[in-house]
Amino acid sequence: MREFAYVRADDVGQAVAVMTADPAAAYLAGGTTQLDLMKDGVLAPDQLIDITRLPLGGISAADGTLRVGALTTMEELAADRTVAERLPFLREALLLGASVQLRNMATIGGNLLQRTRCRYFRDPTVPACNKRRPGTGCAAVTGAARMHAILGASEHCIATHASDMAVPLVALDAVVHLRGRSGERAVPLREFYRTPGDTPDVENVLAHGELITAVEIPLLPPGTRSTYLKVRDRVSYEFALVSAGVALRLEGEVIQEARVALGGVGTVPWRALDAEEILRGAPAGPDAFAAAAEATVRDPFTVPGTVFKVELAKRTLVRALRDATGGTS
Repeated sequence: MREFAYVRADDVGQAVAVMTADPAAAYLAGGTTQLDLMKDGVLAPDQLIDITRLPLGGISAADGTLRVGALTTMEELAADRTVAERLPFLREALLLGASVQLRNMATIGGNLLQRTRCRYFRDPTVPACNKRRPGTGCAAVTGAARMHAILGASEHCIATHASDMAVPLVALDAVVHLRGRSGERAVPLREFYRTPGDTPDVENVLAHGELITAVEIPLLPPGTRSTYLKVRDRVSYEFALVSAGVALRLEGEVIQEARVALGGVGTVPWRALDAEEILRGAPAGPDAFAAAAEATVRDPFTVPGTVFKVELAKRTLVRALRDATGGTS
């Protein structure tokens, strides 16, 4: 790791100003894996702006919405009573996303901004990585790619987004609040992330210097059934091969409202809007679940190492829908 300057910000305005003034600066916060990538030689900022002491924590509920400060830890959010009662699949995703030690350090904003775990991105000795060095190609397309994406992917990049928490947040239509040189703005989380296209190095809509200050999460209506299902190689805090976050509101056996998102298979947390449309107004059962799964994994981009994820994603979604409806079959 080469030398860099270190600044501990005292307030949000100072942090934004210092960051904006230096094109080679980066924020330091729990959950972003910034230091890991610097140690590996992937990132080399001239200046780190430590925002971990800023007053951006706390959780409050009002008017059917939970507002979560960006520096709230994953453990704090998972332990919140409102989350347990009204957002149970978000709580499940938080608890399945990391060990207790990591959850006590990783922040909500940092988790949303964590970089991909793609082995080729994180190894600077690999020359072909469009995300790290635009225009060099994507080594994962021709290399080992078992943990990579099949949705939102292209020949330019097949790296997955690693966050478990972001999956239910996308399904819930969460909104991220940002602060930058031009002031404050709010962006729906589903519009916050960018699929790679031909610019895999551009991962989100943040301008340089902008900071996530809070996340607003709509609460599920009472009686909504939800679940977060994570399929992985081992039980102990492994990244998802496929995950599914679903929330369903039923009247009798008929699905009145559906929220569906997938993780582990998308270059961004993947909202399954086609599945939701199929499920609304349909009887909860295997026919609707299978149709929703087929619609979700339509036209995947696969390489030899990821072909198995097509069927696995469908089965994972069907299982999650069955679990959320109490085993309806």
